[in-house]
Amino acid sequence: MQTPENEHFKRELGLLDGSMLVVGSMIGSGIFIVSSDMVRQVGSSFWLLVLWGLTGLITVIAAVSYGELSAMFPKAGGQYVYLKEAYGKLLAFLYGWSFFGVIQTGTIAAVGVAFSKFAAYLYEPLSDENILYDAGFFKLNAAQIVSIITIIFLTYINSRGVKNSKILQTVLTIIKIASLFGLIIFGLILAAKSETWHANFAAGWDFKSCNVETGEWLPIGGAAIIGAISAAMVGSVFSSDAWNGVTFIAGEIKNPQRNVGLSLFLGTLIVSLLYVLANVMYLAVIPIQEIATAKSDRVAVVASQYIFGGMGTYIIAVMIMISTFACNNGLIMAGARVYFTMAKDGLFFAKAGHLNQHSVPAWALWAQCIWASLLCLTGKYGALLDFVVIIVLIFYILTIYGIFKLRRTMPDAERPYRAFGYPFLPAFYLVIATALSLALLWFKTDTCGWGVLILLAGIPVYYLNKSKSSANQPD
Repeated sequence: MQTPENEHFKRELGLLDGSMLVVGSMIGSGIFIVSSDMVRQVGSSFWLLVLWGLTGLITVIAAVSYGELSAMFPKAGGQYVYLKEAYGKLLAFLYGWSFFGVIQTGTIAAVGVAFSKFAAYLYEPLSDENILYDAGFFKLNAAQIVSIITIIFLTYINSRGVKNSKILQTVLTIIKIASLFGLIIFGLILAAKSETWHANFAAGWDFKSCNVETGEWLPIGGAAIIGAISAAMVGSVFSSDAWNGVTFIAGEIKNPQRNVGLSLFLGTLIVSLLYVLANVMYLAVIPIQEIATAKSDRVAVVASQYIFGGMGTYIIAVMIMISTFACNNGLIMAGARVYFTMAKDGLFFAKAGHLNQHSVPAWALWAQCIWASLLCLTGKYGALLDFVVIIVLIFYILTIYGIFKLRRTMPDAERPYRAFGYPFLPAFYLVIATALSLALLWFKTDTCGWGVLILLAGIPVYYLNKSKSSANQPD
């Protein structure tokens, strides 16, 4: 381990690496799955595309707004640093607390299990139905073991230095982009049918919900429409998250004042366009009834079967395995930098604030690995979706509002880049994200409420830690 005086990150990541980290972290398994539930919620092809487009728009707006903050504070920790500068240590700690407890590690666990589930298409014994140990209250299946192995392997790669992990990330993400784009093109050329397209849009803008068991569509109206839209956007927002990971590794980006903001813009724009195009392909290839009732919501598998026949299942399985593997590499790489910066502020385990001989925060990486692996074993990773999204949205709102706050409190600070469209575009994001958050809290209180409780539970932990630190200070 390096001595504290000699510890410093190596700036080895360029614009391409940063952009590929954004893309690779965003595209996991969501785009291949969540459109099925979104269709069940809103029942309209028009609204499906509108919600994906709206999600893409607010994601790009948030990303270019973060560009101002990344240029002001071009160091490791990213969003944690921005919150600390704008609001102080308490709010920054609550972000880090939620980030380690649920946001990053929960997402790593969910993506890891998604990898193993699709690996089971190629080798069935890897399925979550293959129970290896049954203690009644706890069951261990093969999919959980595979997911933990992949998390450990990627953590090891990242612990050996940023150079190895960046090469893996860039190569896999380029393959991922090419594969998803290829699926879209082949779908539109080989399997799209005008009658399917027209039938899917025949119902117009009417809202309906689908009963999965009966396949029956029921009209919805009034306040239920708001609930349907917010429930549907959980999937698209979750699938479009993790774009801020590049801000966490700003200490390793070359010319971060320029490249972090540009990576955010390019990465989110590429992914948002791919997501909308993928849904256009789904609607051109698959009848809406089949989208809504796809087995285990695997709408991409259905589309691939229409396009490639019997081989379609295996093709999409390999695609998703590559996609989720690259996604988790980016998540694991970025997450540890937040704990490193927290430790430097005395808000996390002290060992997490040290770099190893490869100039990476190895202790923070392995702590993240252990907790994410334990979350894999709970088997409740799917339930994390709602309260991960609500916590993520709350901190995105606070961070974007932090731009307005810092313009007032630090008017003379150097700003190499200013938020595009300020104040109108950041304000637009705040309105949409706040409305979505309030709707989720109202209509999904049972799950999103837990997210808020997890967040608030960090307050006594912060003050307990603060009082212990004060007690240990010499007079």
